[in-house]
Amino acid sequence: MIEFWYEFGSTYSYPAAMRVERLAAQAGVAIEWRPFLLGPLLHDQQGLEDSPFNAFPVKGDYMWRDLQRICDQEGLALVHPSQFPRNGLLAARVAIVGLDAGWTPAFSRTVYQANFVDDRDISQAEVLAPLITAVGADPDQVLAAANSDPVKAQLKDHVRQARERGLFGAPSFITADGELFWGNDRLETALDWAVRHQNLEQA
Repeated sequence: MIEFWYEFGSTYSYPAAMRVERLAAQAGVAIEWRPFLLGPLLHDQQGLEDSPFNAFPVKGDYMWRDLQRICDQEGLALVHPSQFPRNGLLAARVAIVGLDAGWTPAFSRTVYQANFVDDRDISQAEVLAPLITAVGADPDQVLAAANSDPVKAQLKDHVRQARERGLFGAPSFITADGELFWGNDRLETALDWAVRHQNLEQA
């Protein structure tokens, strides 16, 4: 098993979200989707009020070029959002709502498509509503649940868990034995580690 920790405003979380289930299925590893908010961690750990890719333009220029190469390799479209990073709070709450029903992975992929391909403002309920419908859920019910105290508390708990477990970026992957891997380019490494751990447990 691997926990997949992702943030909707995170650039490298986009290709990770689009390929994690396919690669995990090939490896025989279960994935637990864990939406969270990266902003509080960046503020607490690094004192940042904005994305480090905005705070350090040379790093941002490299990131966008690197992301384009990754997306080209994966056959994914990429459009530089007119606003970056976008506020993923409501989308993350909606993703929390879908965890038990099982539509969080499909919804999450549509949110990344909306943000990094269609350049839509994913902070807006009217943008998310058709994405909720597309995964077979009722947007009015889901959006109401997303704004409820229990769901807000669950997302805050995800942020707390992320902080306590040493996360400092997204995407991040945590294996069943607690090993942390950071970055889209560490997905395969995390899966290999998880497979070895499973094999040792079964031996």
